[in-house]
Amino acid sequence: MALMTRTVDYAHANTRCEGFLAYDGCSATPKPGVLIAPTWAGRDDFAIGKARQLAELGYVALALDMYGEARVGNGPEECAHLMGGLMADRRHLQARITAALAALRQQPEVSPGRIAAMGFCFGGLCVLDLARSGADLRGVVSFHGLLTAPEHQEKRPIKPKVLVLHGFDDPMARPEQAVALGHELTEGKADWQLHLYGNTAHAFTNPRANAPDLGTVYESAADHRSWRSLLDFLAEVLE
Repeated sequence: MALMTRTVDYAHANTRCEGFLAYDGCSATPKPGVLIAPTWAGRDDFAIGKARQLAELGYVALALDMYGEARVGNGPEECAHLMGGLMADRRHLQARITAALAALRQQPEVSPGRIAAMGFCFGGLCVLDLARSGADLRGVVSFHGLLTAPEHQEKRPIKPKVLVLHGFDDPMARPEQAVALGHELTEGKADWQLHLYGNTAHAFTNPRANAPDLGTVYESAADHRSWRSLLDFLAEVLE
């Protein structure tokens, strides 16, 4: 294979966004696409690395830009400010990620009917909201995501299959919120799975996470198990 990358420009609500696309340049056949929603930091090296990993496995992966101009937060205070602006208006958030989905679908390397989305932390909430919005795609995967549903949103059938990969000790989305999400997905008639990893906190897939006081700690076993679950899920919904 020949790993190729490029910037994908798209727009939403007068905000210019810059997605990072990775794919196999040797393939002449359109491949399944995977949309990657980053953490609250924005489209950083972590998200780009995941796009590269998936491209090496034969997918066309787009690390999306939630904040515009490929902006990345510098420290927790700025990240919280950037995320908060979108969390304050979940319909706006859903429209922003829907624009990224449309951009991925338009790429010539992508088979437009075979697309899934995955997200980490804040990005996990983003892809769950994409499913809640009624978006038509094959599957969504949340890694240690925020799980709360938007208030006052019209209930819609959830079309994609849903996989939630979560730490039991995550202080930002506790087990009772995972249970509430299960009820929500059942009411939405979704095909869903929830994997809870014991002795595992928030941000367990990020090797740089090492802040026990904040509840963000890398956990290698959960990282590897969740990645294997992702690959099995993508093979199921996209092949």
